[in-house]
Amino acid sequence: MTPTTIAAYLALFTGVGFVFLLANLVLGRFLRPFAPNQEKLEIYECGEPTIGSSFVQFDLRFYVVALLFIIFDVEVAFFFPWASVFGKAAQVQGLESAADARTAQDLAGRDNVSPTERERLKAENYAQLAESKFAELGVPSRGLEGILSEVPANPRERPAAVADVGRRVALFSFYDILVFFAVLMVGFFYVWKRGDLDWVRAVSRERSVMSPRAPPGAPPPVEEPVLAR
Repeated sequence: MTPTTIAAYLALFTGVGFVFLLANLVLGRFLRPFAPNQEKLEIYECGEPTIGSSFVQFDLRFYVVALLFIIFDVEVAFFFPWASVFGKAAQVQGLESAADARTAQDLAGRDNVSPTERERLKAENYAQLAESKFAELGVPSRGLEGILSEVPANPRERPAAVADVGRRVALFSFYDILVFFAVLMVGFFYVWKRGDLDWVRAVSRERSVMSPRAPPGAPPPVEEPVLAR
């Protein structure tokens, strides 16, 4: 798939999404009922009547939790490219079985096929499958030629060598995602140790008092109200 094709698919997806959204908004403007009244225009939260004025500052802990959720939720999106590479690298190790299946399909209904002809057809199918799978991994044809130049020229030994290349790529991607996940856990542990995940501030004060760095008998620190900051 060329970059132009990818850009065309993205433009088509954006255009269809924009037209779909605009069409629903215009259609809803003419079809939905419009009957405003005092009860419908009242401010509500989760279907409950409001208590006090709505012009107050939200507790900053809401925003902290929301930011932490967004950060770690967005980072999960980086698992999808890794899963794609890991899956394709694992499929490289099973190319020999796929080549056998394709060869059997090509020779179905043919009798008296010599072993030499069968091996030649299997080698051709294997080369096609390997080129296709490495292309999905982002390896161009020249790069594939370089990889295959390092493996044995014997067709019977080549599948095992190519499978070993796929195994190394799969292991590398596996270790790569472990490092990435470890970095996420270090960040999560850091914000937890700072007390940013403590919803009840009394827990933070108790930790400060129980900390060995605080002198014995020291009064708990007085936390400044959020609205006074």
